[in-house]
Amino acid sequence: MDRFRRWVSPGAEYEPLEHAPQDDEDRHSISSQPQSTPVFSRAEYGVFLMLGVSMLWAWNMFLAAAPYFYHRFSSDEWAATHYQSAILIVSTVTNLGSSFTLAKFQKWTTYPRQITISLLINIGIFTLLALSTGFLKDVSTKIYFSFLMLMVFGASLATGMNQVGVFAYVSGFGREEYTQAIMAGQGVAGVLPGIVQIISVLAVPDQTGGTNVPQESSKSAFLYFITSTFVSLSALVAFGSLSKRRKNAMTESTERPSDTGSERTDGKTVSLWGLFKQLRLMALALFICFLVTMMFPIFTAKIESVRDPESRSRFFQPAVFIPLAFFFWNAGDLTGRMLVLIPRLSLAHRPLALFIFAIARIGFLPLYLLCNIRGREAVVKSDFFYLFVVQLLFGVSNGYLGSSCMMGAAYWVPENKRESAGGFMSLMLVAGLAAGSLLSFFLSDV
Repeated sequence: MDRFRRWVSPGAEYEPLEHAPQDDEDRHSISSQPQSTPVFSRAEYGVFLMLGVSMLWAWNMFLAAAPYFYHRFSSDEWAATHYQSAILIVSTVTNLGSSFTLAKFQKWTTYPRQITISLLINIGIFTLLALSTGFLKDVSTKIYFSFLMLMVFGASLATGMNQVGVFAYVSGFGREEYTQAIMAGQGVAGVLPGIVQIISVLAVPDQTGGTNVPQESSKSAFLYFITSTFVSLSALVAFGSLSKRRKNAMTESTERPSDTGSERTDGKTVSLWGLFKQLRLMALALFICFLVTMMFPIFTAKIESVRDPESRSRFFQPAVFIPLAFFFWNAGDLTGRMLVLIPRLSLAHRPLALFIFAIARIGFLPLYLLCNIRGREAVVKSDFFYLFVVQLLFGVSNGYLGSSCMMGAAYWVPENKRESAGGFMSLMLVAGLAAGSLLSFFLSDV
C-alpha cells in the first residue's frame, strides 16, 4: 500500500518547476534566477488555434465524405462494407507509428520544419482528393480503393508529424494558454463539419424513396476536400509568420540562448521512459481519456430518436438525428476545452485528480446502453437524456480532461525538457486513440 501511495503521489519524480531540481542535468538546466513568465500574445494564441483546427480538420473531412465514399464503392460489396474499417486501421496505425518515431528520435527534429512539411503534405493530399472527384470518376473500384488508402496514409502521416511538432513547439513558449488554443482549435474542427453536414441534409427537400442524397455527390466531396486544402494553407501561412517572428526574436536576444530549444532539441534525445516516470499520472489519464472516448462513435452511429418512426419530424430522422448527436458531443468537447481557461475550474496541476477523473469517465459507456440502439426500445425513453446528459456531458469531460493533461505537462518537467514532454504527451494521446479504435471493434455488434 505504501508503494502504491508513493507511485501516485507527486513526490520526488513528480516535482514542479518551482521546487528543487531532480538530478544534475536538471540543476544545470534550470537557472538559479526566477524564470519570468512570457508575455501573452493574442496573435500567437490565434496562430495556435488555427494550427489546432488544421490538425483535425482533415480527419473530420474524411468522416463528412463517408456517404460519397460509400456511393463510389456501392458496386463492390466488400469495399462498401470494409472501407470505413480500412480507413480507421490505416489512419491509426500510421498516426501512432509516425508519432512514436518522431518522439523517439527527437535529436534529428527541427520542429518548425516538421510542422511546415506536415501542412504541405496535407495541402497536396487534399488537393489530389478534390481533383479525384472529377478525374477518377470512371476508374475501377479497386484502383480508387487503393488510391483512397494511399491518401489516408499520407494524411495520417502528416497528422502524426503535425501533432508531435506543434505540441512540442508550443511548449517552448511557456504559456499554457497556447496549448489550450491548440486543443480548442481541435474542438472547432469537430463542431463546424457537423453543422455543415446537418444543413446540407435539411437544405434538400425530403423525397421519400428518392436516391439523390446530397452528401453522395461529387460536388459535395469536392467542397469537403478543397476546404481542407485552404484550411491547411491558411495554417501554413499563419505558422510561417509566427515562426519567422520567433526566429528573429531569438536571433536578437543574447541573454537567453536556451530559447533555441523551441526550434531544435539541441541534438539530445530525452528518454520516453524517463518522461513517463515524471508524467505518469497525466500520461495515463490522457491515454485512458481518449481510449474511452473512441467508444462513443460506435454507439452514436447506431442510436436513433425514441420518437415514433411513423410520425417523427425530419429533424429526428436518422439522416439528421445522428449528425445532430455528433454535433452535441463535439459542442460539449469544445466547451470542455474552453473551461480550462477558468483558473478556479482548472485541474491542470493536479495529476492524481485527473487520473481518477479519467477512470470515472468509463461510467459514461453503460449510459449508451440505456438509449435507443438500432431502433430497439430504449430503457430511458428521452432524446433529452441522450443528447444532453450522455452526449453533451461525455464531450465536455473529454475536452476538459484532455486539455488539462496537455496543458499541465510542462509544469512537472524542467524547462529544457518541455518540448520533449509536449511531444511525448501527444504520443500518449495518439496511443489512446489507437487503442480505443482497436477496442471499438469488440463493440461493433452491440
